[in-house]
Amino acid sequence: MRILCATFKHETNTFSPIVTDLKRFEEWGLHFGEDARRAMAGTRMPQAAFMALAEARGAELVTPLAAEAMPAGPVTADAYERLADSIQEAAEGCDAALLDLHGAMVSEMADDGEGELLARLRAAQPELPIAVSLDLHCNLTQRMVDNCTALIGYKTYPHVDMYEVAEQIGRVVLDSLDGAVDPVMRWARPPLLSQTLRQGTDDAPMKDLIAEARRLEAEAPGVLAATVFGGFPLADVADAGTSAILVADARTDGAVEAAARGAEDLAQRAWDARAEFVYRGRPLGEAVAAAARLNHGPILLLDHADNCGSGATQDVMTAIDAVLRAGLEDVAVATVWDPAAVADMQAAGEGAQVTLDLGGRTDMPAIGLQGRPLRVEGVVEKLAAGTFTVEGPMYTGVTVACGPSALLRVGGVRIIVTSHHHEPWDLGVFRMLGLEPERMRYLMLKSRIHYRAGFGDLARHTLTLDGEGVTTSDNSLLTYETLRRPIYPLDPEAAYDESRGGA
Repeated sequence: MRILCATFKHETNTFSPIVTDLKRFEEWGLHFGEDARRAMAGTRMPQAAFMALAEARGAELVTPLAAEAMPAGPVTADAYERLADSIQEAAEGCDAALLDLHGAMVSEMADDGEGELLARLRAAQPELPIAVSLDLHCNLTQRMVDNCTALIGYKTYPHVDMYEVAEQIGRVVLDSLDGAVDPVMRWARPPLLSQTLRQGTDDAPMKDLIAEARRLEAEAPGVLAATVFGGFPLADVADAGTSAILVADARTDGAVEAAARGAEDLAQRAWDARAEFVYRGRPLGEAVAAAARLNHGPILLLDHADNCGSGATQDVMTAIDAVLRAGLEDVAVATVWDPAAVADMQAAGEGAQVTLDLGGRTDMPAIGLQGRPLRVEGVVEKLAAGTFTVEGPMYTGVTVACGPSALLRVGGVRIIVTSHHHEPWDLGVFRMLGLEPERMRYLMLKSRIHYRAGFGDLARHTLTLDGEGVTTSDNSLLTYETLRRPIYPLDPEAAYDESRGGA
């Protein structure tokens, strides 16, 4: 038996000005063949779970690709074809394909990158069993459902269960090879564009929906998997939004019908809680002033509108400027993307006093924002290669390469500046530059929810700073042209008709 195991992931923010080409995949992690196997082995990533399942069956392992790029704008046609072709070519002659995808990939040639890949595989090999693990932020489409055997999404955000959910759906599809189960999927979708800041699975309403999905898996006869997708709202594609899907064993009486009811019930529950899926912030200055009044740290300050983990440029200085102007002391910031500033600091050397135009390198035409560097004076405290291995619960064992990096102290604020985009969700991003985050009063993170994986247990307080950037939670700044309408909250009058859901 030959089993293909591969990763091809990208969360596409269609409002982002950053190009997602092959180089961007290389910066985060692009491996082919045996290199892909070595890169994933020993990690807690979905592909590692798939490989373990294949090896346990004594199968020949085919690993054409392990590719992931930091979220940004649409994947270029060249990059998409190169990576998709490597999977399709390797699938020839395989007995099953186990794929770690994202679910919100948009390419220059297809709004539904995952559906396009799966449709190509299915057209070439109509009987090929295909298992798919997907991100909680998947924008589920009928094309995805129609062209795989069974799919599942993470039940955690931050995503700390990637290995387990991949193992779960991989077993379902391999069991179907043995004739032990006959997987059938049913799904539903309310007209809801929920916001990422309101999708944390430790918080209601997502926490309650996940609990119900777990109950269905544990108690509903014949239900093999149940998933609630929060969806990715920063993609202007027709299918963006919340959905629910169940996988049932058609060999169990009533299971398929139960799956349909379960999907509809989860979708209805999400719709009933729609107002809770909308983030409501406060003025930036007010939030910074509130932070200054807090006495015990670490205090987390989230610059969520400029989070490269959702496709932002990571070089907007608005919130950092507000913190500097407020005179907050004992602050550590992660991270600002500015390779030019890093090069200047490398030239100056550790200990040098420098004056820099920091950040603001990127214009954001989708939201009418021009890049505005911030002139700062400070000391280059440390230079580093910008590499660390994740020890926390998300992406465990993965080596992160931030590129050449520097620690710049500006008054009481220490700013980590990197050459590659990176969302700070592991303590290693501070430690690679000699900082112990537990000892800081304030940790300012360009993150939304993933920060909780590494920093959640440290926080005495957490405040959101409503700065600027293409991961804004202010819907009035975004122009949707392709998204299906009406949809809540863009259209408050939207109504949920179950007939509009999936099959």
